[in-house]
Amino acid sequence: MKRYSSLIHIVGVACACLIFTGCQTGPGAGPMPANAGHVLVTRVANFGADLGLVLSVDGKDVGSFTEGAQYSGYLSAGQHRLTARVDPNRTGTGPARKTLTVQAGQTYSYTAAWSGQRLVLVRNP
Repeated sequence: MKRYSSLIHIVGVACACLIFTGCQTGPGAGPMPANAGHVLVTRVANFGADLGLVLSVDGKDVGSFTEGAQYSGYLSAGQHRLTARVDPNRTGTGPARKTLTVQAGQTYSYTAAWSGQRLVLVRNP
């Protein structure tokens, strides 16, 4: 029974670390943590059926998103770097990058889309 209790403790600490580092993905990510902003990144509808969108926040991959999927996460207040790239990258397309200054309590919504042959992150109003 002690082993089971230790496992629960470890999982609890891991979950707390995810919250405090400022990245959560998936639908229903829960209430917004204090001193954080909500960030959404959606794939444009015509992104490409055989292409994945890989999103990184501050140099760490937070997910790979296929058709109909989006990133939804919380970032601590302050400056962050969003990077979106295509996978597989058969044409050598460069990543799209945005620097974002998050303010607590605000929501920031972007769409990953194509502008000609370039991948871009477009801010939604």
